[in-house]
Formats: sequence, structure tokens, C-alpha cells
Amino acid sequence: MKSLPILMAALIAFPAIAQRSKNKTEVSVPSSVSYGVQYTLPRTAILIKVEATQTTFIPGPYAPWAEPLLGIKDAKTKAQSFWHIEKISFDTFADPDPTQMYKTNNPVGALLQLTPEGCLAGINSNAATGKKELPVSNSFTTKHQAKTLSFDYMIDNPNLSGRTAPEQRAAEAAFRILKVRATRYDIAAGLLDEFHPDGEAYQESFRELNAIEEKNLALFTGKSVTENSTFYFEYIPASEPTKGEVIFRFDENLGFLSKNDFSGKPVTIDVEKEVTSQPAEAQTSLLPATPSSGIYYRQPGIALVRLTKELAEIATTRVPIAQFGKIELLPADLIIEGFSVEFYPETGGIKSVSKK
Repeated sequence: MKSLPILMAALIAFPAIAQRSKNKTEVSVPSSVSYGVQYTLPRTAILIKVEATQTTFIPGPYAPWAEPLLGIKDAKTKAQSFWHIEKISFDTFADPDPTQMYKTNNPVGALLQLTPEGCLAGINSNAATGKKELPVSNSFTTKHQAKTLSFDYMIDNPNLSGRTAPEQRAAEAAFRILKVRATRYDIAAGLLDEFHPDGEAYQESFRELNAIEEKNLALFTGKSVTENSTFYFEYIPASEPTKGEVIFRFDENLGFLSKNDFSGKPVTIDVEKEVTSQPAEAQTSLLPATPSSGIYYRQPGIALVRLTKELAEIATTRVPIAQFGKIELLPADLIIEGFSVEFYPETGGIKSVSKK
């Protein structure tokens, strides 16, 4: 019975064998490696940045009388909120790939540089291992409040009050607009030059008249305000091409919605592997029979990324994707002989090889 605690202690002291899940394109870490330095290859995640504007409109309280009093046709009488996508851009960042975990027990293990997430960053190098700060992802908004809009009624006529019938107050506002326009015409026509001895007073009078007209006219035509918003969406491609996967939903009135909210129309992503011709000798993997002879890394492939809304392409880019690449082996002899290797953090591909 004493042998049982000893066996359990041995299991705790020596980590379990690291293996990768098997599929058609992946190779398991040989079971002979039961101890050593563990490292992970990165997979590439796509960060989608969407810049949008929201225009909020409130109708004027005198909109029903805009046409009979001022000749303004089709004055809006309902509040509206309108969203518009202005710009879309892409970025990539590294995420540890749970299917690409390895251990090495050769002397090179002591020379590995790893990121805070445990991804391979360099070997015998000064590779930066700091974590890249990314914007917080907010995939949708449900309560986006626009700036408060209100009206100044400017009831200066002592015969009018808040209890006066709306049509009477509308008539007073229309009278002010017409009076301002008449006064501005008289000034421009030179009929009131005696009240403007210099050019600055002339311009100031125009500014004041324009402000009065604008405030009163808004009572008929309404007010609007436009605000800018930025949204971020993360997407991690699979190792196989993806087509038509919903990233978020969008509605011109409701804005950005969750991909499970069918109130909006879907915005989908396609990630396709770019086909490139390779020489015959490059099509054979360099994976050895045992991992003790080197360090695994992944040479990424190129992907075509497209965003589509209502069957129309709204953004596209080409980016290297680690998942579309091949697992290769970096010989341990190369490092032992004094070479330094640095890897791209987003893809795991070799960035540089130099003699130290």
C-alpha cells in the first residue's frame, strides 16, 4: 500500500505527456517526450475595427404647419435614428493554439523565449515577449444614447404663453422667420446703412439675424446630431477555409446587434486560403521521427478575408494566417552552433535567423 502515494507523487512531479488533437493536417507530439520545456505555437486571430456614425433626429413641434406657414414641404414628423458604417479595417494578434502544444528536452529548451501566454517568440534571441494591448471587444450595443436634443421656444410675445394653441405659437415663429428675412434683405439692399457705420457691425447684424432664423426654423424642420462610434470584433479562423460565418448583425435604425439577434441583417466573414504554387521539394514536411532533434514552428499561409453585408462586399484584405500554414522543424544543431532565431508573434513564422 505504501507504493500508491509514491506513485501519485511521481505523477505529480512529472507532467503528463503533451499531445495535440489529431486531424488530417496535424501531427501528434511523440509520446516519448514526458518532460522538458513546454511551448505553444500561436494561432492568428483577426481583429475587425468598424467605425460608424449615428445620426439622431427629432421633429420640430411645429412640423405640421411647416408647409402652410413657410412653404416647407415634407417636414419630418417622426423621430429617427440612422446608423451608417463609415470605415472597416483589420488587424491580427496572436492567440495560443490549444492543438499545437509541445515539449522539448534538448539543450535548446533553455534558450527559448516565450510570450506571457506561453507562445514561442524566439530562440537564443532578444525577442520582445510583452503582451500586445488590444481594444476591448464590444460586439454589439443595445442602449446607445445620443446627445439630448431640445428646443428653445422663444415666446417673447406677451400675448402668448405655454397654454396658447400650438398653431398660434407656430404662426408667431413663422412671423419671426419672415421678419428676419425681410430685415436681412433690407440690410443687404442698403436700405438700413445708417445703422451700420462699419463693416464689423454689418457682419454682426447678419450673424444675429441668422441665429434667430435658425432657432425658429428648427421648430418646423427639426434638429439632428451625429456621433461617431467604434466597434471591435474578434474572430479566430479555423484551420480550414470559412465561408458565410456571421460576425454581427446590423440595422440602419437599431445599429450593431448580436449575431443571434435577428432584428438586424447579418454581416458575414469569408476566410479563404490563397492558393500558391510551391516547388515539389517544398511540399514535403520536415517533421522528424522524434521532437528531441529540434523545435517546431509554423510557416503561415496567406488568407483572403472578406466581409459581406446583404450580398455586397464591404471590406477585404490579405493577411498571413498561422492556421493555414505548415508545421516545420528547426534543427537543434542550428541553435547549438550559436544562431539566433526570432518569430513573428501573430503567425509564428520565422522573422529572422542570425549568427550571434
